Amino acid sequence: MKPLTVVIPYRPGPSFEKSLHFLMKSTLVERAVIVSQEPVRLKMERCEVLAGEPLLSNKTLRRILSGIRTKYFLLFSETKRISVEPKALERILRKAESTKAGLVYSDFYDESKSEKTLHALNDYQLGSVRDDFDFGAMFLYSVPAIRKALEKYGPIPGVKFAGLYDLRLKVSIDHSVYHLREPFYSVIGTNPSAGDKIFAYLDPRHEAAQKEMESVFANYLKKIGAYLPAHQLRDVEETRKPFAVEASIVIPVRNRKKTIAEAVKSALAQEMDFRFNVIIVDNHSTDGTTTVLSDLARKHPGLKHVVPKRTDLGIGGCWNEALGDEACGRYAVQLDSDDLYSTPHTLQKMVDMLRQGNYAMVIGSYTLVDSRLKKIPPGLINHREWTDENGHNNALRTNGLGAPRAFNTTLMRKIKFLNVSYGEDYAAALRICREYRIGRIYEGLYLCRRWSGNTDAALSIEERNRNDAFKDKIRTGEILARQKMNQEKTPLTLPLSPAGRG
Repeated sequence: MKPLTVVIPYRPGPSFEKSLHFLMKSTLVERAVIVSQEPVRLKMERCEVLAGEPLLSNKTLRRILSGIRTKYFLLFSETKRISVEPKALERILRKAESTKAGLVYSDFYDESKSEKTLHALNDYQLGSVRDDFDFGAMFLYSVPAIRKALEKYGPIPGVKFAGLYDLRLKVSIDHSVYHLREPFYSVIGTNPSAGDKIFAYLDPRHEAAQKEMESVFANYLKKIGAYLPAHQLRDVEETRKPFAVEASIVIPVRNRKKTIAEAVKSALAQEMDFRFNVIIVDNHSTDGTTTVLSDLARKHPGLKHVVPKRTDLGIGGCWNEALGDEACGRYAVQLDSDDLYSTPHTLQKMVDMLRQGNYAMVIGSYTLVDSRLKKIPPGLINHREWTDENGHNNALRTNGLGAPRAFNTTLMRKIKFLNVSYGEDYAAALRICREYRIGRIYEGLYLCRRWSGNTDAALSIEERNRNDAFKDKIRTGEILARQKMNQEKTPLTLPLSPAGRG
């Protein structure tokens, strides 16, 4: 028997049959399974059409797996046109055999009428647990690895959208996921923009799918010993140490001459029943930002303009400077240098929740706007996927937690931010919710500008990969820390004596 079964979603058009014909000519392919939600007639030998449920559902995956007799199956996850490079199947199979991996995937080309460019992917690691981790459009599963995983960790649950996600997570527990760093196929057509992908999981239309993903992921965390019950979360210890003010608005900034004055005025316009100040950490700006801030500081006594001595600070390092300053308040509330508070009551609402709920951190909701402050899709980002019962676990699956963010200063002085300019807020939130509660405010309190000056605007594939890999690394460290914490809480069970059961 040949080693490969091909599993491919149906795509109308002559190019689909051409691609399928190419695959079926391979001496490595035993048969093909075409998945379609509508009946399809294909006159091709050794090809079976499964009509009904989508590929991601447990019903379809169970039907596929029950019929596979080969050692591997090659899965095409996209409905776009895919062109496989010559000898690609031989190379992938050879690597699967030599590594004994449960899943093998490779880089590919993005191909259009005008160009063909390399689309590199990230290596898989323990923290690569997002349901939208990019494996590309074609990857190889070991059937024995799947059968062992499902026997040990249970069958794919009754899900419609999260079947492949459940399968991948279970296989990855005991088997490696191997990345071939060379392109073996081309995806012909355009991909969604990075912005579409960033907010796709927050779209209300995807709510049912996201609930399934969360359930699958929570079960995975339990299987690897990283799940944390909500009742284990600690209260924040109160400090009797006096603070200069009750709250500080913290604004790290570098080279934001066009937007910083508006951000500062938004902060100074806050109305509340306590004393506050604004701490701006000016990270050695060179575009005139420093002059703007110096002028504002002379006019407003509540504005502290800090230029750090160090020249190696990222955004997280600037936050640590502000937190360590004697002027920092009991609570520290975030405002980015190109954003605005959408209401003069934002600070009051954030601090009220920190005070009343014994939270280590509070996160509000923001509205996406353009440079002219006009609302743009998807509009309000409120992260309603968070729940008090499971938010601290599900946070490991998502790529962010929202804004604005407010912190207990005493606790953050102990934890500290990573000295980086991407992912520092996500890392801090994961570290906090490992042990403490995070409160959520679901009304819009903040305007987040999307413009060409954003740090995540118009990123290249390499830059997006670097950002995603860094957050995967953050998740890896956090999962390991949670596993260790659970192991330390589990009492040692002594073996029973042969004679007595005690």
